[in-house]
Amino acid sequence: MSRKYFGTDGIRGLANGLITPELALKVGQAAGLVFQRGEHRHRVVIGKDTRLSGYMIETALVAGFTSVGMDVLLLGPMPTPAVAMLTKSMRADLGVMISASHNLFEDNGIKLFGPQGFKLSDDVEKQIEQLLDESLDRRLAQSASLGRARRIDGVHDRYIEFAKRTLPRELSLEGLRVVVDCANGAAYKVVPEALWELGADVISIGVEPDGFNINKECGSTAPEALSRKVRELRADIGIALDGDADRVILVDERGHLVDGDQLLAVIAQSWKEDGRLAKPGIVATVMSNLGLERFLNEQGIELLRTPVGDRYVLERMLAGGYNLGGEPSGHIILSDYATTGDGFVAALQVLAVVQKLRRPVSEVCRRFDPLPQILKNVRYRSGKPLDNADVKSAIDAGEKRLNGHGRLLVRSSGTEPVIRVMGEGDDRRLVEEVVDHIVSALGQAAA
Repeated sequence: MSRKYFGTDGIRGLANGLITPELALKVGQAAGLVFQRGEHRHRVVIGKDTRLSGYMIETALVAGFTSVGMDVLLLGPMPTPAVAMLTKSMRADLGVMISASHNLFEDNGIKLFGPQGFKLSDDVEKQIEQLLDESLDRRLAQSASLGRARRIDGVHDRYIEFAKRTLPRELSLEGLRVVVDCANGAAYKVVPEALWELGADVISIGVEPDGFNINKECGSTAPEALSRKVRELRADIGIALDGDADRVILVDERGHLVDGDQLLAVIAQSWKEDGRLAKPGIVATVMSNLGLERFLNEQGIELLRTPVGDRYVLERMLAGGYNLGGEPSGHIILSDYATTGDGFVAALQVLAVVQKLRRPVSEVCRRFDPLPQILKNVRYRSGKPLDNADVKSAIDAGEKRLNGHGRLLVRSSGTEPVIRVMGEGDDRRLVEEVVDHIVSALGQAAA
């Protein structure tokens, strides 16, 4: 399906560029109309991260939703998984998160959740897209049926208690020195407080948002500051969230990164030993390292792959009855607890294993040696370079060379005009040659 507004994770773009007050107003009206089902008083919850443009978009969304007769509950800055959780627990018809996730402050976005807290299906997004390009003047609410809007308190406490309940009641984080980097984003209040309540010695960075510094040289996409702080303070572990806290990257006591694939390995093996894996398998994307797949197979755990995007991971999990899935970027979905990726809850599961094994994080979180993986991006202006005959020939040749000794993945980005070429295998030099050959062909086709 060719979509005009929705990408792989809601609507995202430059604030006041693509994401304008006019678009936000229309999204509020269109989504509000699609989710008005039944005769009850309809309500929507809206959370946001800490971007300057959040005020503008939030106000426009409120105008849109109230104009079609929906009541609005404003949560303020809250992690994306908290918004998903509260959508369901507060019996809202719809949940909205205003965030561009790990992007810098100039961008913003609108993520939508259905009444059960799940991201919308392609079909529902298509219905909303159709309404965005129509005049809705005749479908607005009558004067007496307009919605109301109010800010609600206490939601931080609800999320903290929810996160704490994902751990065994008797488990304490006492004795652990934890550095947490909240990316100057949506989790800057709730996560440090929750860790402290669980008994950890907490050092917080990235907790001074000013509207401009979200994800800037901090958080899961720039964990260098966290690594330095962990080494400097001789901490046991570092936790790096992104701007809306739906993904996480860890840092061990030596300052070395632990990506989403290693987190999946830790949780999968632990859950299998404890009888908590719903099935002998987990779901990941085509980007997960072949080393993870081989490790899981040795444990008797199957790895099922989906296209890139946590929504596709979740769809496969729900369809097959799996309760663990994720991406190398640190989107980890634990469907026993959450309906979307939750960086903090995923980190807590790993901390539980660390406390149980009483071993350093560098040992606990190094379950396999990743295969050499090369990823290169080719930007293009127009057309379809992947349809070029020389490009197809280069891809075919590369797959034949890697046959049985690695993987090759060539795909278009879902968010920008870029083609991503990823190769991995036992022989790094061979992988580099294959990737470079394809990149060269793509470059000529793009030119």
